[in-house]
Amino acid sequence: MIQSNIPVLDLKPQYESLKIEIQSAINRVLESGQFIMGPDVKLFEQEVARYLGVRHAITVNSGTDALIIGLKALGIGTGDEVITTPFTFFATAESISNVGAKPIFADINPATFNIDSDAIVTKITPQTKAIMPVHLYGHPAAMGAIMDIAQEYNLKVIEDCAQSFGARYYNHDCVNGKHTGTIGHVGAYSFFPSKNLGAYGDGGLIVTDDDQVAETARMLRVHGAKKKYHNEVLGYNSRLDTIQAAILRVKLPYTDKWNEGRRIVAKTYNQLLVDVPGIVTPEIADGHVFHQYTIRVLDGKRDQVQKYLTEQGIGSMIYYPVPQDKLPVYKGQYPANPVSDLLATQVLSLPIWPELDYVAVNRITDAISQALTAEVKNV
Repeated sequence: MIQSNIPVLDLKPQYESLKIEIQSAINRVLESGQFIMGPDVKLFEQEVARYLGVRHAITVNSGTDALIIGLKALGIGTGDEVITTPFTFFATAESISNVGAKPIFADINPATFNIDSDAIVTKITPQTKAIMPVHLYGHPAAMGAIMDIAQEYNLKVIEDCAQSFGARYYNHDCVNGKHTGTIGHVGAYSFFPSKNLGAYGDGGLIVTDDDQVAETARMLRVHGAKKKYHNEVLGYNSRLDTIQAAILRVKLPYTDKWNEGRRIVAKTYNQLLVDVPGIVTPEIADGHVFHQYTIRVLDGKRDQVQKYLTEQGIGSMIYYPVPQDKLPVYKGQYPANPVSDLLATQVLSLPIWPELDYVAVNRITDAISQALTAEVKNV
Protein backbone atom coordinates (compact mmCIF):
# COMPACT_ATOMS: atom_id res chain seq x y z
CA MET A 1 0.00 0.00 0.00
CA ILE A 2 1.39 3.41 -1.02
CA GLN A 3 1.40 5.86 1.88
CA SER A 4 0.31 9.40 1.20
CA ASN A 5 2.69 12.28 1.73
CA ILE A 6 2.71 14.17 5.01
CA PRO A 7 3.29 17.90 4.48
CA VAL A 8 4.99 20.04 7.09
CA LEU A 9 1.65 21.86 7.51
CA ASP A 10 -1.89 21.12 6.34
CA LEU A 11 -4.45 23.92 6.68
CA LYS A 12 -7.24 22.06 4.92
CA PRO A 13 -8.71 20.27 7.99
CA GLN A 14 -9.08 23.60 9.79
CA TYR A 15 -10.79 25.21 6.82
CA GLU A 16 -13.15 22.29 6.30
CA SER A 17 -14.26 22.48 9.94
CA LEU A 18 -15.10 26.19 9.60
CA LYS A 19 -16.02 26.37 5.93
CA ILE A 20 -19.60 27.58 6.37
CA GLU A 21 -18.65 30.18 9.00
CA ILE A 22 -15.72 31.44 6.93
CA GLN A 23 -17.74 31.77 3.74
CA SER A 24 -20.53 33.55 5.60
CA ALA A 25 -18.04 36.05 7.07
CA ILE A 26 -16.46 36.74 3.68
CA ASN A 27 -19.86 37.16 2.03
CA ARG A 28 -20.91 39.58 4.76
CA VAL A 29 -17.95 41.82 3.96
CA LEU A 30 -18.44 41.54 0.20
CA GLU A 31 -22.07 42.54 0.51
CA SER A 32 -21.23 45.47 2.79
CA GLY A 33 -18.80 46.98 0.31
CA GLN A 34 -16.59 48.17 3.22
CA PHE A 35 -13.26 46.55 2.39
CA ILE A 36 -10.88 48.93 4.20
CA MET A 37 -11.34 49.64 7.93
CA GLY A 38 -14.85 48.20 7.84
CA PRO A 39 -16.82 47.24 10.98
CA ASP A 40 -15.17 43.81 11.30
CA VAL A 41 -11.79 45.46 11.86
CA LYS A 42 -12.95 47.36 14.94
CA LEU A 43 -14.92 44.36 16.22
CA PHE A 44 -11.91 42.06 15.85
CA GLU A 45 -9.72 44.57 17.68
CA GLN A 46 -12.20 44.63 20.55
CA GLU A 47 -12.51 40.84 20.67
CA VAL A 48 -8.79 40.13 20.48
CA ALA A 49 -8.10 42.77 23.16
CA ARG A 50 -10.53 40.96 25.47
CA TYR A 51 -8.97 37.59 24.67
CA LEU A 52 -5.45 38.84 25.41
CA GLY A 53 -6.46 41.03 28.35
CA VAL A 54 -5.04 44.33 27.07
CA ARG A 55 -6.36 47.89 26.79
CA HIS A 56 -5.46 48.42 23.16
CA ALA A 57 -5.27 46.17 20.09
CA ILE A 58 -4.31 47.84 16.82
CA THR A 59 -4.46 45.78 13.62
CA VAL A 60 -1.92 46.32 10.83
CA ASN A 61 -1.15 44.61 7.56
CA SER A 62 1.67 42.28 8.67
CA GLY A 63 3.67 41.06 11.62
CA THR A 64 6.67 42.92 10.26
CA ASP A 65 4.76 46.22 10.27
CA ALA A 66 3.59 45.42 13.80
CA LEU A 67 7.25 45.34 14.87
CA ILE A 68 8.23 48.47 12.93
CA ILE A 69 5.25 50.54 14.08
CA GLY A 70 5.58 49.17 17.60
CA LEU A 71 9.21 50.27 17.76
CA LYS A 72 8.41 53.73 16.37
CA ALA A 73 5.50 54.15 18.77
CA LEU A 74 7.93 53.45 21.62
CA GLY A 75 10.23 56.19 20.32
CA ILE A 76 12.98 53.90 19.08
CA GLY A 77 14.98 55.32 16.19
CA THR A 78 18.31 56.53 14.83
CA GLY A 79 21.27 55.98 17.14
CA ASP A 80 19.44 53.58 19.43
CA GLU A 81 20.35 49.95 20.06
CA VAL A 82 17.84 47.14 20.52
CA ILE A 83 18.97 43.83 21.97
CA THR A 84 17.40 40.78 20.34
CA THR A 85 18.05 37.15 19.46
CA PRO A 86 20.14 36.06 16.48
CA PHE A 87 18.05 32.90 16.11
CA THR A 88 14.77 33.81 14.43
CA PHE A 89 13.30 35.07 11.16
CA PHE A 90 14.91 38.16 9.61
CA ALA A 91 11.85 40.38 10.16
CA THR A 92 12.94 40.78 13.79
CA ALA A 93 16.29 42.44 13.11
CA GLU A 94 15.03 43.98 9.88
CA SER A 95 12.37 45.94 11.75
CA ILE A 96 15.00 47.35 14.12
CA SER A 97 17.24 48.43 11.24
CA ASN A 98 14.30 49.88 9.32
CA VAL A 99 13.51 52.37 12.10
CA GLY A 100 17.15 53.52 12.06
CA ALA A 101 18.23 51.64 15.18
CA LYS A 102 20.90 48.94 15.44
CA PRO A 103 20.10 45.33 16.36
CA ILE A 104 22.43 43.89 18.98
CA PHE A 105 22.42 40.10 19.19
CA ALA A 106 22.50 38.21 22.50
CA ASP A 107 22.96 34.44 22.32
CA ILE A 108 20.22 31.91 23.08
CA ASN A 109 19.36 29.24 25.62
CA PRO A 110 19.77 25.81 23.95
CA ALA A 111 16.88 24.33 25.94
CA THR A 112 14.29 26.90 24.84
CA PHE A 113 15.78 28.34 21.61
CA ASN A 114 14.98 31.78 23.07
CA ILE A 115 17.23 34.69 24.01
CA ASP A 116 19.34 34.04 27.12
CA SER A 117 18.53 36.65 29.75
CA ASP A 118 22.06 36.43 31.18
CA ALA A 119 23.46 37.23 27.74
CA ILE A 120 21.23 40.32 27.47
CA VAL A 121 22.98 42.03 30.38
CA THR A 122 26.39 41.68 28.72
CA LYS A 123 25.14 43.56 25.64
CA ILE A 124 23.74 46.68 27.35
CA THR A 125 25.44 49.98 26.49
CA PRO A 126 24.47 53.65 26.95
CA GLN A 127 22.81 53.44 23.51
CA THR A 128 20.57 50.53 24.47
CA LYS A 129 16.94 51.60 24.48
CA ALA A 130 14.95 48.36 24.19
CA ILE A 131 14.91 44.58 24.30
CA MET A 132 13.04 42.56 21.68
CA PRO A 133 12.59 38.96 22.83
CA VAL A 134 11.09 36.45 20.40
CA HIS A 135 8.84 33.65 21.67
CA LEU A 136 10.32 31.24 19.16
CA TYR A 137 8.34 28.21 18.00
CA GLY A 138 5.59 29.25 20.44
CA HIS A 139 7.76 28.81 23.56
CA PRO A 140 7.46 31.84 25.89
CA ALA A 141 10.75 33.60 26.52
CA ALA A 142 11.98 34.22 30.07
CA MET A 143 9.87 37.33 30.49
CA GLY A 144 10.26 37.58 34.26
CA ALA A 145 14.03 37.98 34.02
CA ILE A 146 13.75 40.15 30.90
CA MET A 147 11.34 42.59 32.58
CA ASP A 148 13.60 42.76 35.64
CA ILE A 149 16.52 43.73 33.40
CA ALA A 150 14.38 46.28 31.57
CA GLN A 151 13.30 47.88 34.83
CA GLU A 152 16.84 48.02 36.19
CA TYR A 153 18.25 49.65 33.06
CA ASN A 154 15.15 51.70 32.12
CA LEU A 155 14.60 49.88 28.83
CA LYS A 156 11.48 49.31 26.75
CA VAL A 157 10.41 45.76 25.88
CA ILE A 158 8.69 44.86 22.62
CA GLU A 159 7.70 41.20 22.36
CA ASP A 160 7.89 39.50 18.98
CA CYS A 161 4.91 37.14 19.19
CA ALA A 162 4.79 36.16 15.52
CA GLN A 163 4.90 32.47 16.52
CA SER A 164 3.20 32.57 19.90
CA PHE A 165 -0.41 33.72 19.61
CA GLY A 166 -2.28 32.24 22.57
CA ALA A 167 0.87 31.25 24.45
CA ARG A 168 1.07 32.10 28.14
CA TYR A 169 4.02 32.90 30.37
CA TYR A 170 3.89 31.50 33.89
CA ASN A 171 5.92 32.51 36.92
CA HIS A 172 5.53 32.43 40.69
CA ASP A 173 3.15 35.42 40.84
CA CYS A 174 1.14 34.62 37.71
CA VAL A 175 -0.94 31.53 38.51
CA ASN A 176 -3.08 31.59 35.38
CA GLY A 177 -0.35 32.83 33.08
CA LYS A 178 -0.18 36.06 31.08
CA HIS A 179 -0.44 35.96 27.32
CA THR A 180 2.82 36.57 25.51
CA GLY A 181 2.73 40.07 24.10
CA THR A 182 1.01 41.52 27.18
CA ILE A 183 4.00 41.50 29.53
CA GLY A 184 6.30 44.01 27.85
CA HIS A 185 5.43 47.52 26.77
CA VAL A 186 4.31 46.38 23.30
CA GLY A 187 3.40 43.03 21.76
CA ALA A 188 3.58 42.38 18.00
CA TYR A 189 1.80 39.47 16.32
CA SER A 190 1.61 38.01 12.83
CA PHE A 191 -1.49 36.52 11.23
CA PHE A 192 0.38 34.94 8.30
CA PRO A 193 -1.69 31.90 7.22
CA SER A 194 0.64 29.34 8.84
CA LYS A 195 0.49 30.94 12.31
CA ASN A 196 -1.47 29.49 15.23
CA LEU A 197 -4.10 32.12 14.47
CA GLY A 198 -3.74 32.74 10.77
CA ALA A 199 -5.60 34.84 8.23
CA TYR A 200 -5.94 33.98 4.54
CA GLY A 201 -3.32 36.55 3.63
CA ASP A 202 -1.00 38.88 5.51
CA GLY A 203 -2.03 40.53 8.75
CA GLY A 204 -0.58 41.76 12.02
CA LEU A 205 -1.46 43.16 15.43
CA ILE A 206 0.05 45.56 17.97
CA VAL A 207 -1.08 45.42 21.59
CA THR A 208 -0.27 47.68 24.52
CA ASP A 209 -1.67 49.03 27.76
CA ASP A 210 -0.06 52.43 27.12
CA ASP A 211 -2.60 54.96 25.82
CA GLN A 212 0.03 57.18 24.18
CA VAL A 213 1.77 54.28 22.44
CA ALA A 214 -1.61 53.09 21.15
CA GLU A 215 -2.55 56.53 19.83
CA THR A 216 0.79 56.83 18.03
CA ALA A 217 0.48 53.34 16.54
CA ARG A 218 -3.01 54.11 15.24
CA MET A 219 -1.68 57.26 13.58
CA LEU A 220 1.30 55.53 12.05
CA ARG A 221 -0.78 52.81 10.40
CA VAL A 222 -2.80 55.41 8.43
CA HIS A 223 -0.12 57.74 7.08
CA GLY A 224 0.49 59.47 10.39
CA ALA A 225 -2.95 61.02 10.69
CA LYS A 226 -5.50 61.08 13.50
CA LYS A 227 -7.89 62.83 11.14
CA LYS A 228 -8.01 62.07 7.41
CA TYR A 229 -6.02 64.54 5.31
CA HIS A 230 -4.47 66.07 8.44
CA ASN A 231 -1.20 64.15 8.54
CA GLU A 232 0.93 64.97 11.59
CA VAL A 233 3.89 62.62 11.17
CA LEU A 234 5.35 60.36 8.49
CA GLY A 235 3.52 57.07 8.71
CA TYR A 236 2.63 53.97 6.73
CA ASN A 237 -0.20 52.44 4.76
CA SER A 238 -0.62 49.46 7.09
CA ARG A 239 -4.26 48.53 7.53
CA LEU A 240 -5.69 45.05 8.03
CA ASP A 241 -8.18 44.22 5.25
CA THR A 242 -11.75 43.92 6.46
CA ILE A 243 -12.08 40.44 4.91
CA GLN A 244 -9.07 39.24 6.89
CA ALA A 245 -10.50 40.73 10.09
CA ALA A 246 -13.79 38.90 9.47
CA ILE A 247 -11.95 35.61 8.95
CA LEU A 248 -9.92 36.14 12.13
CA ARG A 249 -13.10 36.85 14.08
CA VAL A 250 -14.39 33.40 13.07
CA LYS A 251 -11.14 31.68 14.04
CA LEU A 252 -10.28 33.50 17.28
CA PRO A 253 -12.68 31.51 19.56
CA TYR A 254 -11.01 28.25 18.47
CA THR A 255 -7.47 29.37 19.31
CA ASP A 256 -7.14 27.65 22.68
CA LYS A 257 -8.58 24.41 21.32
CA TRP A 258 -6.16 24.40 18.40
CA ASN A 259 -3.21 25.23 20.62
CA GLU A 260 -4.08 22.36 22.92
CA GLY A 261 -4.22 20.12 19.85
CA ARG A 262 -0.69 21.18 18.98
CA ARG A 263 0.49 20.41 22.51
CA ILE A 264 -1.02 16.92 22.28
CA VAL A 265 0.84 16.31 19.01
CA ALA A 266 4.07 17.58 20.60
CA LYS A 267 3.65 15.27 23.60
CA THR A 268 3.09 12.32 21.25
CA TYR A 269 6.28 13.16 19.37
CA ASN A 270 8.23 13.38 22.62
CA GLN A 271 6.92 10.02 23.79
CA LEU A 272 7.75 8.28 20.52
CA LEU A 273 11.22 9.85 20.23
CA VAL A 274 12.28 9.32 23.83
CA ASP A 275 14.48 6.31 23.06
CA VAL A 276 15.85 7.49 19.72
CA PRO A 277 19.57 8.25 20.19
CA GLY A 278 21.04 11.44 18.80
CA ILE A 279 17.78 13.40 19.09
CA VAL A 280 17.00 16.20 21.55
CA THR A 281 13.26 16.84 21.84
CA PRO A 282 11.78 20.21 22.91
CA GLU A 283 10.55 20.68 26.45
CA ILE A 284 6.78 20.77 27.02
CA ALA A 285 6.83 23.99 29.02
CA ASP A 286 3.69 25.49 30.52
CA GLY A 287 2.09 27.85 28.02
CA HIS A 288 4.08 26.58 24.99
CA VAL A 289 1.79 26.48 21.93
CA PHE A 290 4.13 24.73 19.46
CA HIS A 291 3.89 26.86 16.38
CA GLN A 292 6.72 24.56 15.37
CA TYR A 293 7.78 21.22 16.81
CA THR A 294 11.55 21.44 16.51
CA ILE A 295 14.05 18.74 17.40
CA ARG A 296 17.82 18.89 17.50
CA VAL A 297 19.64 16.21 15.48
CA LEU A 298 23.13 15.71 16.89
CA ASP A 299 26.44 14.50 15.46
CA GLY A 300 26.07 16.30 12.14
CA LYS A 301 23.20 14.07 10.98
CA ARG A 302 20.45 16.68 10.55
CA ASP A 303 20.70 16.88 6.75
CA GLN A 304 20.84 13.09 6.52
CA VAL A 305 17.61 12.80 8.50
CA GLN A 306 15.85 15.49 6.48
CA LYS A 307 16.89 13.86 3.19
CA TYR A 308 15.50 10.49 4.30
CA LEU A 309 12.23 12.06 5.47
CA THR A 310 11.84 13.73 2.09
CA GLU A 311 12.37 10.40 0.34
CA GLN A 312 9.63 8.92 2.52
CA GLY A 313 7.19 11.67 1.54
CA ILE A 314 7.46 13.48 4.87
CA GLY A 315 7.86 17.24 4.96
CA SER A 316 10.19 19.11 7.30
CA MET A 317 11.74 22.55 7.53
CA ILE A 318 14.88 24.11 8.95
CA TYR A 319 14.00 27.16 11.05
CA TYR A 320 16.59 28.72 10.78
CA PRO A 321 19.62 27.61 8.75
CA VAL A 322 21.40 30.97 9.02
CA PRO A 323 21.22 33.08 12.21
CA GLN A 324 20.32 36.74 11.65
CA ASP A 325 23.81 38.01 12.49
CA LYS A 326 25.29 35.74 9.80
CA LEU A 327 22.95 36.84 7.00
CA PRO A 328 24.62 38.77 4.14
CA VAL A 329 23.11 42.07 5.27
CA TYR A 330 24.84 41.85 8.68
CA LYS A 331 27.68 39.38 8.05
CA GLY A 332 31.00 40.35 9.64
CA GLN A 333 29.52 43.08 11.81
CA TYR A 334 29.02 41.11 15.02
CA PRO A 335 30.91 38.80 17.38
CA ALA A 336 30.02 35.11 17.32
CA ASN A 337 27.00 33.67 19.10
CA PRO A 338 28.18 30.06 19.47
CA VAL A 339 24.95 28.51 20.75
CA SER A 340 22.92 30.04 17.95
CA ASP A 341 25.54 29.00 15.39
CA LEU A 342 25.51 25.41 16.67
CA LEU A 343 21.72 25.05 16.78
CA ALA A 344 21.43 26.34 13.22
CA THR A 345 23.22 23.15 12.16
CA GLN A 346 20.99 20.89 14.28
CA VAL A 347 17.39 22.09 14.24
CA LEU A 348 14.71 20.33 12.24
CA SER A 349 11.01 21.22 12.43
CA LEU A 350 8.62 18.31 11.91
CA PRO A 351 5.02 18.35 10.66
CA ILE A 352 2.58 19.78 13.17
CA TRP A 353 -0.99 21.01 13.10
CA PRO A 354 -3.83 20.43 15.58
CA GLU A 355 -5.50 17.61 13.62
CA LEU A 356 -2.32 15.61 12.92
CA ASP A 357 -3.12 12.06 14.08
CA TYR A 358 -1.16 9.41 15.96
CA VAL A 359 -0.71 7.22 12.88
CA ALA A 360 1.05 10.03 11.02
CA VAL A 361 3.21 11.00 13.99
CA ASN A 362 4.20 7.37 14.48
CA ARG A 363 5.17 7.11 10.81
CA ILE A 364 7.29 10.26 11.09
CA THR A 365 9.11 9.13 14.21
CA ASP A 366 9.71 5.67 12.74
CA ALA A 367 11.29 7.30 9.71
CA ILE A 368 13.56 9.41 11.91
CA SER A 369 14.69 6.30 13.76
CA GLN A 370 15.33 4.51 10.45
CA ALA A 371 17.26 7.51 9.12
CA LEU A 372 19.67 7.21 12.02
CA THR A 373 20.35 3.48 11.61
CA ALA A 374 23.40 2.11 9.84
CA GLU A 375 21.35 0.77 6.91
CA VAL A 376 20.39 4.23 5.63
CA LYS A 377 23.34 6.35 6.71
CA ASN A 378 24.61 6.63 3.17
CA VAL A 379 21.23 7.09 1.44
